[in-house]
Amino acid sequence: MAIAKAERLMNLALCLLGTRRPLSKRELRESVEAYLEAGSDDSFNRMFERDKDDLRELGLVIETVESLDGEIGYLARRDSNRLPPITLDAEEAAALGLAAKVWQQARLAGAASGALQKLRAAGLPEDVDPYEVHGALEPRIPVHEAAFEPLMLACRDRRPVVFDYRKANAAQPETRHVEPWALECWRGHWYLAGFDRDRGAERVFRLSRITGKVRSRGARFTADVPDVVTVRETVASWAGETADRSALIRLRTGAGYPLRAKAAGVRELGDGWDELEIPYGHGLDAWLVEFGPDVVVLEPAELRADVVDRLRAVAKG
Repeated sequence: MAIAKAERLMNLALCLLGTRRPLSKRELRESVEAYLEAGSDDSFNRMFERDKDDLRELGLVIETVESLDGEIGYLARRDSNRLPPITLDAEEAAALGLAAKVWQQARLAGAASGALQKLRAAGLPEDVDPYEVHGALEPRIPVHEAAFEPLMLACRDRRPVVFDYRKANAAQPETRHVEPWALECWRGHWYLAGFDRDRGAERVFRLSRITGKVRSRGARFTADVPDVVTVRETVASWAGETADRSALIRLRTGAGYPLRAKAAGVRELGDGWDELEIPYGHGLDAWLVEFGPDVVVLEPAELRADVVDRLRAVAKG
């Protein structure tokens, strides 16, 4: 929506909400500056009718009242346009508090804090601290990536984006044109799910691998947004969370703690190495490459070959 139109709609809404009696078209035209510049009566009438319909579409209840002399007036009663009281139980309040933590390192931290304070004033349960979640540990959701905020806004506004992305097995980033759907945090990392225009398919991107700035594009989405976007399930599958096989790797002692946490078994080999049995699924090769010389794949042979190919690609770059 253009700024001029948005300002005009806001001024009209304020006039209709601020009056105690119905206002005629003539009075509204004299009260809203943009209507004074409308030119002819026909131009004003068309503009006013469009604006009135737009405000009603946005949810404003506008009454049309006929006076004794037959003149039509308009007003928006405050009691008809007031939101119902906000009531939250302890679990809902805790969820809001956790969501606000996402912004603790972002530009909207102040706005999030202010919103929670307003919710408390509106009736949050007295025994619930919106910044605490039940339990001995206070969860934190890191938002270190510069790409988080522009991607969050692009998801909200349904705006395509362009960014440079470096895959785990690539030495140089590639430009990706994406229609962003949803952001989700999994295992301490943020991921974006969306439609990759270059590949014509759904893709998931790890925000820490986005290099440079995220640029917005004004065009519309070309693909339908699914009702349910399974970011976490997709990433979990790539990371081997749904694996039905096992891989055997050598891991340097004192390294690779995420791998040790996943291991079904660990055996000390001596000489600074351990042997781990790891659930094996799609994408495990890309994950193992991230540990560099601290990991050696023993079996299966196809996993070892995939890891070697990825390392060679990085070396060539």
